[in-house]
Amino acid sequence: MLKSDFFYELPQELIAQTPVYPRDSSRLLYYDKNTDTISDKIFRDIADILQPGDLLVINNTRVINARLFGFDEKGRKYEVFLLKRLDLNRWETLLKPARKAKLGSKIVINEELSLTVDSIADNGIRIVTFLFNGVFEDILSRVGEVPLPPYITEKLTDKERYQTVYAKTPGSCAAPTAGLHFTPELIQKLQDKGIEFAEVLLHVGLGTFRPVKEDNILDHKMHSEYYEIDEKTAEKINKAKLQGRRVIAVGTTSVRTLESVADENGFVRAKKGDTDIFIYPGYKFKCVQGLITNFHLPESTLLMLISAFLTREKVMEIYKHAVDERYRFFSFGDACLFL
Repeated sequence: MLKSDFFYELPQELIAQTPVYPRDSSRLLYYDKNTDTISDKIFRDIADILQPGDLLVINNTRVINARLFGFDEKGRKYEVFLLKRLDLNRWETLLKPARKAKLGSKIVINEELSLTVDSIADNGIRIVTFLFNGVFEDILSRVGEVPLPPYITEKLTDKERYQTVYAKTPGSCAAPTAGLHFTPELIQKLQDKGIEFAEVLLHVGLGTFRPVKEDNILDHKMHSEYYEIDEKTAEKINKAKLQGRRVIAVGTTSVRTLESVADENGFVRAKKGDTDIFIYPGYKFKCVQGLITNFHLPESTLLMLISAFLTREKVMEIYKHAVDERYRFFSFGDACLFL
């Protein structure tokens, strides 16, 4: 299966540069698998589409200010992109320029924060140890920047617009963007209708957004990301499965979390750890029966995941419709609902 099988043409002007206001006024492409029909909606219309008893599984991770800038002892500037916390002081990072970040290199961010390069891992990743005075999270919130994707070139005036309204646990270097469309009012409306919510945690890292470089996608290795499912969520999901109710994932990160822990019958258990699950066409879904997601980059692992949920041919048909109808793409773009 080739990476080029998942390529599509996208006009540059359809890449959303800013979020819409209010959040739930974004557009929604609804694909009904039972009737094989595409409908053009507004995201808040989802309250009319979902049914009482549906269970929406959301990812409550919170984006950290994961982009830092510093200088080494020779005055060379570096960009430090935090990927994954390993312990109190150590992180997986991407450093640019990577070739100059040698073992033992010291990079000073400011008078409160510096780092040393401890080891070099695969894919250009550097393991670094931070040295700091005070509370790391507080320092990061002051000196770090929100790590917007490189295709977003406009400045974000309200940093909370790159967080979901239900974000809780800091640790992600990118937002679980399918959740950006929800407002507290819409969540309440859904709950009043009898639609349940369950929370999982997956800290978005390199596994989610790293591009596929290999021509044969089977040669692509996913980077691991940390996840948690607690007892309360496991109980909600298993009860829904037993009662024949739909489990609908909000975002591909929720999909990957659920499918990482589900047994062959779709039941899950409370668990925490790291997942490097790679979902592509041919994968048989065990737990997830519906999906809310944004539009994804050509040749990305996320496009491959939704191609497994539908088919590659159907996804290309849906994306052509979206381009023709001038939907907004990627992180601040419009949403899809596949049921």
